[in-house]
Amino acid sequence: MENDYRKVQMIMQLRSRGIRDTRVLEAMERVPREIFLPEIFKDQAYADQALPIECGQTISQPFVVAYMSDQLKLTDRTKVLEVGTGCGYQTAVLSHLCRRVYTIERYRALLKEAEKRFEQLTLRNITTMAGDGMKGWPAQAPFERIIVTAAAQRLPTALLNQLDEGGMMVIPVELAAGRQELQRVTRTAEGFERESLLPVRFVPLVEGLAKEH
Repeated sequence: MENDYRKVQMIMQLRSRGIRDTRVLEAMERVPREIFLPEIFKDQAYADQALPIECGQTISQPFVVAYMSDQLKLTDRTKVLEVGTGCGYQTAVLSHLCRRVYTIERYRALLKEAEKRFEQLTLRNITTMAGDGMKGWPAQAPFERIIVTAAAQRLPTALLNQLDEGGMMVIPVELAAGRQELQRVTRTAEGFERESLLPVRFVPLVEGLAKEH
């Protein structure tokens, strides 16, 4: 019951911060954030903050998850590539908003746990892969939407090439002086258009499959 109350508070806070798309708000309400967290942090599940998870990674704060989902402008027919499954929380939210999510994670241990959560929540429209997210998923390209949940030094060419014409990618990008900015990139017939969205803080986007410890 305590988590139910906190979830309602979270949804109200998201509304007050400009998340108005009812589909995004409903998806955020449907996904139990507590099951994606280590036991020690479960009581903080609906606080609007990023929290540590395994393998030195983080689960994004609810506002950032909702905001990125909102900026993708998803429909129930959209095919999405997610780079950086992590604990699977953003993936689960996306699964309620689009036709299918293809998600890549470089840490096999993280992916295995995320897959268990997807099974627990009976999310059937998620396809997972352990691999190098910077290379995307060529066999399933093109994608109408791409979401990257780690900060890139520059826009990865492979991901740009896998974006359908008219498609969008939402990605955190490293700027000067250690700052990061969330950007939306739209592929047009002439090339790519970039928009600045908001300052963010993400773990870095790293090349290659992680070595298991």
